[in-house]
Amino acid sequence: MTTSSASPVWSQLAQLRQVREVNVLVAMIVVGALISLYTPYFLTTNNLMGVFRAFSLTAIMSIGMVMVIITGGIDLSVGSAMGLASLVTALAFDAGFSQAASISAGIAVGITFGLVNGLLITAIGLPPFIATLGTLSIGRGLMYMVTHGVPVTPDTPESFSKLGQGYIGFVPVPVVIMLVLMVVFALIMRRTRFGRHVYATGGNEHAARLSGVKTNRVKLSVYMLSSTIASLAGIIGFSRYLSAEPASGFGSELDVIAAAAIGGASLAGGVGSVSGAVIGAALVGVIANGIVLLNINTYAQQAITGGVILIAVSLDVLRNKLSGGNS
Repeated sequence: MTTSSASPVWSQLAQLRQVREVNVLVAMIVVGALISLYTPYFLTTNNLMGVFRAFSLTAIMSIGMVMVIITGGIDLSVGSAMGLASLVTALAFDAGFSQAASISAGIAVGITFGLVNGLLITAIGLPPFIATLGTLSIGRGLMYMVTHGVPVTPDTPESFSKLGQGYIGFVPVPVVIMLVLMVVFALIMRRTRFGRHVYATGGNEHAARLSGVKTNRVKLSVYMLSSTIASLAGIIGFSRYLSAEPASGFGSELDVIAAAAIGGASLAGGVGSVSGAVIGAALVGVIANGIVLLNINTYAQQAITGGVILIAVSLDVLRNKLSGGNS
């Protein structure tokens, strides 16, 4: 009786362990537990909400990035899209435009970035790395040309600042936006034809095309979504600080790609999930917070994050090899 009733439980646990998101979530809990052993401040509500707010923009951008990676592509321009959207929103406010018009101008930046990236890749045939590296440099150059290295700090309505600084209950608004986007896009990727086509395109583009999937349209769509979501993150970031910095978003594409990779997305395409990318961003955020709380040299953060990426991806590769060998 005991053995037979326990067997299904162990079987379910074994199956659960094969889910990439669960492994990353367990790793995050373990890291958090270790940090809390050495500092009493980690598990306080204020600190945890601060951690969530800190990684929320990276997590939001990772939602778009993971869809691109699932198709077998990469988007290096998300940092520039984020920064330029922040700048254009600030300039629109400075020119006297309304809140709705200023936000729309920022979102339009993301749509334009995604459209250019998508057309370069699908119509011209450039490799995603080259196409998005080019638009990254163009966006960064435009920011410095417009600002001459000087931050733009316009007057904004109080209601706008709530987007980045406000709370719903005790939860920061950016965290709420992150959670809503995560749920919406997780459902899209798992429950809709578009989501299935994204996975099919990354799994085997030739076979997907023969099956009737318009793969170029799928890739154009995910690049537009990636840049548009990045521009939303830029607007939220501007709302928080109320200043558009010329270096805004610089290097954030690496954090976003890291979040998706740590969350289980395969750079070969066909594998990954929205929830995994967000959990990956959370793990990086917890590590960064622990470094601060434990008074570890902050310059070590990038090295530690790089180590986590290598370990996460290596374990995933080894697990795939073992699974292939067992089958």
